[in-house]
Amino acid sequence: MGNLKITLKKSTIASKEDQKATVVALGLHKIGQSVIQKDNAQIRGMVNKVSHLVQVEEI
Repeated sequence: MGNLKITLKKSTIASKEDQKATVVALGLHKIGQSVIQKDNAQIRGMVNKVSHLVQVEEI
């Protein structure tokens, strides 16, 4: 498996607490910030939970 580039595109202000915690667990804090994470089932599940807030690219 490869890597995923995950970018925060929307604010978490109006999101539920568990979604905010998921975004922080992915390593994202500011809008426009990107992180590289390994492509595995755990990361895919986290991305799926906050898919309306992030943009994902396979690299």
